[in-house]
Amino acid sequence: MPEPIRVLIVDDSPFMRRAISSLLEGEDDIKVAGTAKDGQDAIRQIQDIKPDIVTMDIEMPVMDGLAALKIIMEKFPLPVIMLSSLTEEGAKETLDALDIGAADYLPKNLSNVSLNILKVKADLVEKIRAITAKKYIFGIRRNNHFSQEHHEYPKTPHFEENKIISKNNRIDIVAIGSSTGGPKALQDVIPKIPENFPVPIILVQHMPKAFTGSFAERLSSMSKIKVIEAAGDEIVKPGTAYLSPGDKHLSVVKAGRDGVRINLSNEPADLINRPSVSVMMESAAKEYPGKVLGVVLTGMGSDGLLGMKKIKETGGKTIAQDEATCVVYGMPKAVVDAGIADIILPIYKIGDEIIKETIC
Repeated sequence: MPEPIRVLIVDDSPFMRRAISSLLEGEDDIKVAGTAKDGQDAIRQIQDIKPDIVTMDIEMPVMDGLAALKIIMEKFPLPVIMLSSLTEEGAKETLDALDIGAADYLPKNLSNVSLNILKVKADLVEKIRAITAKKYIFGIRRNNHFSQEHHEYPKTPHFEENKIISKNNRIDIVAIGSSTGGPKALQDVIPKIPENFPVPIILVQHMPKAFTGSFAERLSSMSKIKVIEAAGDEIVKPGTAYLSPGDKHLSVVKAGRDGVRINLSNEPADLINRPSVSVMMESAAKEYPGKVLGVVLTGMGSDGLLGMKKIKETGGKTIAQDEATCVVYGMPKAVVDAGIADIILPIYKIGDEIIKETIC
């Protein structure tokens, strides 16, 4: 039998440390190796007990979670899941944690802690298993771990800013889906897209509603194209990326002579994920048959598989992120294993490939 996954739980609340420990100790393949009351305590224990993964609160005395996370990523890089009340209201802190190098996050609500902890158990256990199963390089510069000494970065094609770019006959829209590890992956992809990009981009990132607006703003601030959280009923325009809100399915529908508009809906209501990557991609394949470029990035599960199949069936093209650069090789693996990925690439090449496939 393989060794159990060793977890260090970091939280300033004794009750929360006990509650999280009791949930994880019920799993045969997971062992609570220790608990810590603040960031300084966590750093000491990481050196002593060498856990496989850490769950980390953000708001703590002595040293908060973000400060501790920076030190962990620089000196003892290993996967960290941020588990904090701040991650529900404070999207900025959560996104900062992901930028620093956290593998993922899980919101909790201290106002109703006993009920909420029961709800988060399944998600927490799934994330721990999926993240530790992937031998990924974690660290403060983990998105750049393909260093120049080992890999040569591909050069982004040069575009004249004021030149009108003609559309490739094959692609009229780009549809991108991601989950665990997706915020960092999207920050590797979207900023490479040129300002005069000739087609719209639609995005689904599995993320709570409280985070998607802030994430769209952050992504837009670092990109040449505009990235917005979709509000519904917008007519899609070239050079704009539309991110689905965290509590709605995003789809595209014909809007008569006006073109194609964004539709937001709670239906279908029986899907595990809302928003759903597959719902978005299937709608794009329907409205743009043979003209869709579908891209599936890092994430748990298989959301996006049905959507990518529909894109392929209608004559579109598909890209999947490779295993080596995924935080969790779940969603891309489902696409690759089904034999429907036209191209499999590391994350640092996907932005350039989108440009290549879309622009003449």
